[in-house]
Order: sequence, then structure tokens, then C-alpha cells
Amino acid sequence: MSNSLKRATSSSKNTPSFDEQKWVINIRQTLVEEELQNNNEDEAPVSIFTVPKTLLLSHPDSYTPQEISIGPYHYWRPELYHMERYKLAAARRIGQKLLQNNVKFQTLVDDELLTIMPRIRSCYHRFLSYSNDTLAWMMAIDSCFLLEFVLSYAVKEDVELKRVSPVCMSKLIDYAGSTKAAHNALLRDIVMLENQIPLFVVSKVMHFQLLCLDSSDQMLMLMLIGLCNELSPFKYMEKENFPKMQISDIHHLLDYLYRILVPRLKKSPSMDQIEEIDDDGEEEEEEGNDKLEDSSYMQRFLSAVRNIFSKANLKKLIPLINKFFLSNFKLLFKLPWAVISRLPIFSLVKAPIESLFFSEKGEEKEEKETLYVNRPPLVEELAIPSVTELIKTGVKFSATTGNISTISFDDKSLTFYLPSLSIDVNTEVILRNLVAYETSCGSGPLVLTRYTELMNGIMDTEEDVQLLRKKGIILNHLKSDKEVVDMFDVMNNGIKMTKVPFLDKTIEDVNKFYDGRWRVKIERCAKRYIYSSWQILIVLACIMLLLLMTLQSFCSVYRCSRFFRFPQDSDAPYN
Repeated sequence: MSNSLKRATSSSKNTPSFDEQKWVINIRQTLVEEELQNNNEDEAPVSIFTVPKTLLLSHPDSYTPQEISIGPYHYWRPELYHMERYKLAAARRIGQKLLQNNVKFQTLVDDELLTIMPRIRSCYHRFLSYSNDTLAWMMAIDSCFLLEFVLSYAVKEDVELKRVSPVCMSKLIDYAGSTKAAHNALLRDIVMLENQIPLFVVSKVMHFQLLCLDSSDQMLMLMLIGLCNELSPFKYMEKENFPKMQISDIHHLLDYLYRILVPRLKKSPSMDQIEEIDDDGEEEEEEGNDKLEDSSYMQRFLSAVRNIFSKANLKKLIPLINKFFLSNFKLLFKLPWAVISRLPIFSLVKAPIESLFFSEKGEEKEEKETLYVNRPPLVEELAIPSVTELIKTGVKFSATTGNISTISFDDKSLTFYLPSLSIDVNTEVILRNLVAYETSCGSGPLVLTRYTELMNGIMDTEEDVQLLRKKGIILNHLKSDKEVVDMFDVMNNGIKMTKVPFLDKTIEDVNKFYDGRWRVKIERCAKRYIYSSWQILIVLACIMLLLLMTLQSFCSVYRCSRFFRFPQDSDAPYN
């Protein structure tokens, strides 16, 4: 249903008395617009959305303009009226430049904007009840203001740009309050999802002003690069590495910032490929189960005991341990773990032993075979140890100069690579609106959302933020590290996560290394099976008694004095 048809039906419902003549006029206008819209081959996709309610309710100030409205969504809010004078002043200055070329500002509205009203309306997700004239003037005035504001970030890129506007944008900020806080407030407002206008509208105003399409697009791109370089939380990104795009390919300012920060991923495999992956996974799982049954888990247990003795500088005992255990428990070591775990004593300690010495291959294969399936990740796939916990196990952190695509984990050097993130008073609003835009588009994996969840996972306390600051990964310009933790803690509330292959692989590699550490295994085993159950203590006491009896038998056969020095009677002190 077109916007005009929505306007016709909604006006009939909202008015107390139904005006049939007005309804007929609106329907007739709707049919005419439908014909124009169908003949328009360059119809733009929806790109300016309303913020999802789950996000809006969590932190309304991050999505609602506080100083200025750009576009139709917040145009008539009374608390934003004070900025209208500055928008009109920007439009007046551009109008004066047009008069120098014998062109009126009215011509810009009538000939350039009114003719593309269907395309402009198609960019907005929400129904726009404004008339075409109102919307066209609104777009023209807001585009003039936006051009002058963005120009203040591009004058350093090219000296020629100074001739576009003789008035520096900082002068307008002086009028508004003469403070850096006012400037930051404007930055936060123009990056909000609901405060966007189509970039092709801004491009038309720019082109109409310079009367040269190539020159205007080149200048506008320089202006966008300068602004997005200021807005980007990843401060060490080189401008030369920004993706090369045409103005016609960019929906709006927030869209360009998103494309700079978030890498474009390849499409996920088709359903046929997913079925092949599943089939192969099932075959591998069956083969793995067969090998699991045929292999001797007790031999692997004995191998782990050998490693412990070797690390404890008791290598001389290893040959005797092999000889004693293999000669007295030869049959036991040949039995599969599936049989041994059913014995009276071993059945009680089956779970702790498996968690300590054996990896859960079945679950790993299940995760791999469902890696590319279009479903939300499990809680286990989202979980990742904190920075403090990872550093204790030997993981090193290193800052990178780039965007999210530079995130990786090197399992050889045990280095976790993360891009440097600058956090100031604008960062939360920028990240929240980028996440809202990514969630609303729904065109692929939620890469930025997954990144913010990753940062939330590794930063549990202020100590974690402090460690990342020392490594140059976090550049904190806020009052405290706790504000950083709180910012990421509630950023993605109510968002359904999606799988992101390269981030999922990084998290999987980190968790695989962390879960394989003996310190981690023992702590988890103690919390899960010892501290929470008194029965396991009785079992451990029985096992300790059995080991002591085994040691006694061992010493009766082999002379333990060769390995352990016991005090002799002659060594006893005299009374």
C-alpha cells in the first residue's frame, strides 16, 4: 500500500466526521502516484527505519534527537524548534549562492525534489502523512544544514571546498552555546537512525549548487570521509582503507559509517550445502563414536598421570608405574571406558574423570555441523571468558589498526587480536544506532551486534577494562572504567543474535584453548562435582584409601627406599 493510500485510509479513521469528497480526492491522487511510482525504475529500498521498541525502551535518549531534527520523523517536536533558525540560515546562504547563478531556491524544490517524491517516500519505513510540498521543503532545508555541518570536517581535505560555504559551522555552534558539549550533541543527533535523510537528496542539493555532478559527488564523498573519520570509534583506521563506494550506492550518513566499520560477509551456504554438511557430520560422528568405543580410555588416563609425574620431576617412577599397573591391572586397561564406567566405583566418578581427561568430541562436532545453519547461536557459543581469566591462562592481547574484520586468535602465539576502540561521550549513541540499523536492515549476519556482545563477554569488571587499556585496545575518555562495562552490558537487550562465521571461529578457538587448561578443568570439576555434592567426597576418600593400599602393595614388592628417603632410627634425636 502506498503512502498516499495510507494517508487516505488513516485520515478517514482519525477524523471524527468522514469527508467523502476528501477521501475521493486522496484516492485519485493515490492512483496517480502509483502510476508514477511504477514507472520509476530507480525506486529506492527502505533504509530509514524506526528504532525497534525493545531497544528504544532500554535507553530512549540514545535514539531520540535532543538538539536538532533531520528528516520528517521528529520535525514537529517543540523542544527542537530552537534549531530551526540555524537550518533556515543555512538554506538562506545556499539560496544566495544559487542567485549568483541566476537560479532560485524555489526551482530546487520544484524541479529537483518534487519530481522524486515517490522515491523519497519509499526510503522511509514509517508512514509519512506530510504533503509532497511540505516534505520537499523539509528535505531542501535539512539538506542545506547538513551540507554546511559536514563541510566543517572536509575543509582540511581540499582547499577548494572552502568556496562552497563562507560561514564555518563552528560559528553556528557558537550561536548555539559556545561549548564543545553542544557540538557533540549535534554529532549524536545527526548519526541517529530516525534522524536520517536519503543521501541522494543531499547529493541533488550539492549538484544544484555546483552545477557539476562529478565535482559535487567527489566533494560530498570527501565531506563524508572527514565526518565518518571523526565519528568512527575505531580511531586508528586509515582513510585510505575506507571502502571505495559511489554516492549513489550509499543510503544515508549512518549507512556509510556502518559500511566503513563492518566488513561485508559472503552469503551463507545454500540449504543443499547445509544438508551435505549435516550428512558428512553425521558420518564423522558415527566414526568418532566407533573409535570412542574401541579406544581404551584408561590408557589415556595413565598417559595423563605420566605427564603429571614428569612435570613433578619424578620421572624415575614412571617405568615402575607402567610395570606395576600394566601387570596387575592388565585386563582393566584393555577394557573400553564404556565398560569400566559401569563398575561400582568408577560409575560414581565417571562424570568428573570425563570432564578432566576427555574432550567432548560429540558436542564439538555438533557445533561444527550447525555452524552455518541459519539459527541463533546457543548460550555456550556466546560465552567467552573475561580478560582477567584469559590472561591467567597465558592469553596475550594485542591491538590492531582496522575495523571488526581484524579480530582473530592465534593459537600458536596465544594472542587475541582486537581493534583499538575509542570510547567517549558519543560512542554509546553511535554504537547503539549502528546496532539498531543493522538489526532493522536484516540483510545478513549481525556482525556489529556480535562484536558488541563479544566485548560485553570479555569485560565483566573494571579490572578487565583496565587490562585492555594497558594493551591499547580500549581508549577510555569517560570518567571511569565502570561506565565502559555498563555501556556494553545492556546494549543488545532484546536482540536476536545471528551467527557470524569469523567471529564464531575466533570465540571457538579462544574457548577451546581456555577449556583445555588443567587449571580450568580442575576448578570446574571441583565446583561441579565436589563442592556441590557430599557423595563425591566419600568416593574420593575411598579412592584415596585404595591408592594408599596400592602404594603399600607397591612398596612391599619394590623397595620404596630407593625413591623415598625415610628417617632411620639412627637419625632420630637423642633424648
